Amino acid sequence: MATPASTPVNSEEAKKGPPLQYRVLAKCSVTKARVGVMTVRHADVDTPVFMPVGTQGTLKGILPDQLLELDCRIMLSNTYHLGMRPGTAVLEKAGGLHRFMGWPRALLTDSGGFQMVSLLQLAEITEQGVKFESPYDGSECMLTPERSMEIQNAIGADIMMQLDDVVKTTTTGPRVEEAMHRTIRWLDRSIAAHARNDDQSIFPIVQGGLQPDLRRVCSAELTKRDTRGFAVGGLSGGESKDEFWRTVHLCTDLLPEDKPRYLMGVGFASDLVVCVALGVDMFDCVFPTRTARFGCALTRAGQINLKQRIFAHDIRPIEEDCDCSTCRTYTRAYLHHIVTVEPVACSIVSVHNVAFQLKLMKDMRDAIQEDRFPEFVKSYMAVRFPDNTVPEWIRDALAAVNVSL
Repeated sequence: MATPASTPVNSEEAKKGPPLQYRVLAKCSVTKARVGVMTVRHADVDTPVFMPVGTQGTLKGILPDQLLELDCRIMLSNTYHLGMRPGTAVLEKAGGLHRFMGWPRALLTDSGGFQMVSLLQLAEITEQGVKFESPYDGSECMLTPERSMEIQNAIGADIMMQLDDVVKTTTTGPRVEEAMHRTIRWLDRSIAAHARNDDQSIFPIVQGGLQPDLRRVCSAELTKRDTRGFAVGGLSGGESKDEFWRTVHLCTDLLPEDKPRYLMGVGFASDLVVCVALGVDMFDCVFPTRTARFGCALTRAGQINLKQRIFAHDIRPIEEDCDCSTCRTYTRAYLHHIVTVEPVACSIVSVHNVAFQLKLMKDMRDAIQEDRFPEFVKSYMAVRFPDNTVPEWIRDALAAVNVSL
């Protein structure tokens, strides 16, 4: 029988302890999937968890009150962008990002490292850090491990990512090894610069591209440091799905079992199911809200484009068994009428898409706790890929953890 979910807000006793405490509550008897609770200063976060992304301190199209109604416990914001705008002076004056944006639960901040890839044409990478040309006003700024920590301390996020040296997954040669070793050095500088260790936790990021030997070296070095969780970075950036799952599988084998494992930038539903089976606890992605802005909604059977004419007379909700405010109120036909035309449509569809992701994670947690996760995976894949069309990489990844489709 499933144990009750953790309470939304942690106890006073927990608030006096370390700023991040993690307990494994249940393990799948077949795969590497597990359920845990991660207690931070602002919330108790049930894992596996999907974290919606609010880069600028807000989810596009969703209010904090709506996230609370969906029982979202943790969301993500971006250090680079918040450091540029509004800047640390405003964040400190406001008392941190929680108060600035009106969000009472947990926050995780990316370090700004990903912008080395996304804004590569504006960046120059050296041992000191990354020199950016601001996309806002063209001014130059230097993001170092120390500056990243300074911004994240001002933000006040419960979990902070170290500044890592990020390269595209298609990169080969000595640059990959250079970035991996630099990431380790930058972790030590980040730890030394961290000024709020009693309130905030740093997660190191395992790098090494698609080379297993480099991932092993990086994991071995990072786990020597006294940190409260770990992330796997540098994936979901153009590599093949076969390379993707094998790297995730390796990294979860290498990282400690008693600390949360965060796979950065992954959010497609099928990927979430596979990677939970491979032992991942935390995920984030802009996908649910970004695809909503293009009029696309998420369902168990896959993404649907509400702009298509087939939905013009469809009076069903987006998902029949979804109890989010969107599915309780609006039909596919109505949404077909307004998506990409009326600004409110972005909000309406985003609410459903985030609700879909959160419900998927809860369904997986329930299945793990009741030790029926392999059956859940098979049922999910049968709906998502009817007529035995499951991609070969998914079959191979699940077979690696003893689930045969």
